[in-house]
Amino acid sequence: MAPAYACGCGALVHDPASRLSVDRETSAVRWDGRSEQIVMSLTVAGNAARAAWIMPVPHRATVTLGDNALFDALDSVTAPVHRTRDHFWPRSGDWPFASGSGGDGTSGAARPAGAPAVGVVGRERLGPFDVARLTATDPGALDSWLRVNGFRLPGGMSQDLKPYVDQKWEYVAVRLAPDRKGGTLTGVLDPLRLSFASDRPVYPMRLSRRARNPQTLGLYVLAAHRMEPRSAIGGLPPEVTYAGRIPSTGALGRFADGERYLTALRQSFPEPSRIDGDHELRRTASDRPYQRVIFEEKLLTVGGLPVWLLTAGGVLVVLVVAALLLVRARRRRPVAPPPPVQGPPPLL
Repeated sequence: MAPAYACGCGALVHDPASRLSVDRETSAVRWDGRSEQIVMSLTVAGNAARAAWIMPVPHRATVTLGDNALFDALDSVTAPVHRTRDHFWPRSGDWPFASGSGGDGTSGAARPAGAPAVGVVGRERLGPFDVARLTATDPGALDSWLRVNGFRLPGGMSQDLKPYVDQKWEYVAVRLAPDRKGGTLTGVLDPLRLSFASDRPVYPMRLSRRARNPQTLGLYVLAAHRMEPRSAIGGLPPEVTYAGRIPSTGALGRFADGERYLTALRQSFPEPSRIDGDHELRRTASDRPYQRVIFEEKLLTVGGLPVWLLTAGGVLVVLVVAALLLVRARRRRPVAPPPPVQGPPPLL
């Protein structure tokens, strides 16, 4: 059976005689209340000459190539800000502990009687990708069609596809091939952009449960408000790494297309087999912004001298002066004369 690797919103399959791993996956989702777009970029490594990526979608999808500049813009906007924070007492690396200075669409419908279990609603070539858009009313039929057309699914994935078939979802099957003949799939693949109707934002994750290794999901969500997953779906609690308004220019502005609030999420799945559904996204209670801050610690100085040293020196001077004044005061204190000597009492 061909192994499968999680791709967040899909499954990557390849020839069992070859190796292929997903080193990094980045996805951006835009939702405007009526439609959804997903742009996904994969960084892969191995010696596979071809592979396939299978992704379920709730409605008929349009597939185009994505903008490579989008993820650079997202990285820039969500990067942590660096701030300097002074500290009073010296720490490791500060004098005197160290010398010098350092630091560093249409929805799917039931098929009429006699219609094929799998329908091809579109097929196109997009750069290095051979994209087929499919409908299926039976997971076994979908599996058979994919095998005939070169997309071999690993055992057990038909069970994972069944919930999507039951909900009459459709599929995007993408054949991946290197740009040059005889080459292998490696490096950053061109991003793909999927657009489909959706009255609620969803990020398909169920197929990722077939992953063999722990998975990490990085997800950017663009909407009118700050968003969050409804549940952890079998992973650790999702972590917000950025939330806030974004500019309307550049690659990010073009993708946002009017949706100006960006939420960046990161989630770990130590045991992918525990994934039990798809991420359904919802609006949070407030649009409170958030951005990570990295503090660079700096010893507090005045005129190049550590404040702690000036303070300690000042205190020492005060103590010395006080001691001198005390000694001086004692020296100047008058000595009281001894009391007169009294003789014996008179005799009566």
